[in-house]
Amino acid sequence: MERKLKPIYVQQHLQAKGVRLFSPSDFQRVFGVSLRATQEFIKDHCDDIFLKIRNGLYALQIDQPRDEVVANRLYAPSYISFEYALSHYGIIPESVYAITSATTRTTREFVVNDKSFTYSHIKKQAYRGYKTEKIGGMTVLMAEPEKALVDYLYFVSLKRKTLNERLNVRNVKKKAVVEYAKLFNKESLIKLVRKSYD
Repeated sequence: MERKLKPIYVQQHLQAKGVRLFSPSDFQRVFGVSLRATQEFIKDHCDDIFLKIRNGLYALQIDQPRDEVVANRLYAPSYISFEYALSHYGIIPESVYAITSATTRTTREFVVNDKSFTYSHIKKQAYRGYKTEKIGGMTVLMAEPEKALVDYLYFVSLKRKTLNERLNVRNVKKKAVVEYAKLFNKESLIKLVRKSYD
């Protein structure tokens, strides 16, 4: 017979293990219970101890993960890039509230707890130039400054984003930017990169 999980134990155990964001299969692994018991427990406690991020992805109400962590798990594979990363590195002066990410999947947007998460499709050969970064004690995939700039300028060259006139590329390595731009195989992007450094 399957053991009955108690909500307070589940909450404390997930916190102790540092599990802030989980799928039903993650939950099964942690507690060693059946899929049915997992699904019933999560469904029964979605209002008191769990927060539903989307179907198949949940967080603890009292120890919610940072938005950047949610962004990586919400739609994978993806890494944070574009305006959010440019703001993070001080390449644009504005604060950016939507979490913007690059993905090899179809372009999508999700709204979770009034927060917007946007995912823009890029070619597989250009899906690189990101690193792991610790944010709120958790690991996040974030574009390097040079790649965030190239990803952004690529969409400007497609006329799907508007060029921010206040780009500050002083500390962004031009050579790396040009190398990343070549991955997109688009002449108008190379020209835009060069113009950004003039």
